Amino acid sequence: MKKTILTRFIFAGLLAVLALLAMPAATTAATPAASPAQIGVVVRFGPPEIPVYEQPICPGDGYIWTPGYWAWDADDADYYWVPGTWILAPEVGFLWTPGWWGWGGAGFIWHVGYWGPHVGFYGGINYGFGYFGHGYEGGRWDGGHFFYNTTINHVNITEIHNVYNTRIDIRNESHVSFNGGEGGINARATAEEEAAARDRHIDAVRAQTDHAQAARGERDLRASVNHGKPSIAATSRPGDFRGSGVVRASGGGNYNPPPKGGGNEGRGGNPVHVKDLPPAKSFTPPNTGNAKTDQKYQQQQQKLQAQQDKERQNLQQKQEQEHQQQAKQNADAAKQQQLEQRHQQQTQQLQQKHDQQRQQLEQKQSKGRK
Repeated sequence: MKKTILTRFIFAGLLAVLALLAMPAATTAATPAASPAQIGVVVRFGPPEIPVYEQPICPGDGYIWTPGYWAWDADDADYYWVPGTWILAPEVGFLWTPGWWGWGGAGFIWHVGYWGPHVGFYGGINYGFGYFGHGYEGGRWDGGHFFYNTTINHVNITEIHNVYNTRIDIRNESHVSFNGGEGGINARATAEEEAAARDRHIDAVRAQTDHAQAARGERDLRASVNHGKPSIAATSRPGDFRGSGVVRASGGGNYNPPPKGGGNEGRGGNPVHVKDLPPAKSFTPPNTGNAKTDQKYQQQQQKLQAQQDKERQNLQQKQEQEHQQQAKQNADAAKQQQLEQRHQQQTQQLQQKHDQQRQQLEQKQSKGRK
């Protein structure tokens, strides 16, 4: 009986391992897999400005406004707009800290948003509707209920009675959508915001990740199509892009098309991560006129190619693991910048090493033909 149970246990373990091996390797970290915008993504040109739009009406009590943002699609090398929407808070007392783009030294890095008891740093970016750069002025929790500031939020007060009216002096009129770098917002986290980053957090809920994934599939939401002025700027409910609660952008602008070579690179077009490197070029098949020599040279080429492929895979895995560890530790912007700079240096050194090895082998084989 014990032997049978042990056999079943081993068999179940093998199935679990096989299932893990079958899963695609993670390319980024710090956000649920369904979310397209993730930390570890490095884009060498900034997103368009935050578009101007009206807030759709709140669908019901307990919903909290989550502002729209520009996400990055590496497959198309293009930003796309994720419309602002109302989301049910995952816990009583929790508020949303929006994600934000920040310059990391080698490119712009996405910092994911999160739910928590306090609003943390979101780059000093004015997303509007209470998110004016620091903190949140759109409402507050009191006695287990969320109270809406009606000077900021579009709320039907005949249905929702937990409201108040406080006017806010908005000093940040900028629509710039990123922190740091050329033309970016110059803001740093306050002591309170740094403390908020250490609070217990909840990642974006399923409704948010599904909403972002649906936005990725909408062609009109791509920056290259809407030029910073999306036709679906905000929605009353997540993922509802065709209903009566859809709001168009009334303004936008300062869209800069991606530079040649795409955007997922560092300054000067230098790749930041191993996964950003182009595929290695194939060796020219040897043709010395001697079958044995050709076979020998081909084996040398294949051996070097296999060795370099393995080194690429090892470094890529190491870089991805470091991103995952940093995400778990809630690393600040300075540490993230240091990591990206180190990864770019590692990637460039590996590429230079491989180029030199290939040149040396080709020169050696060329001399052997003479």
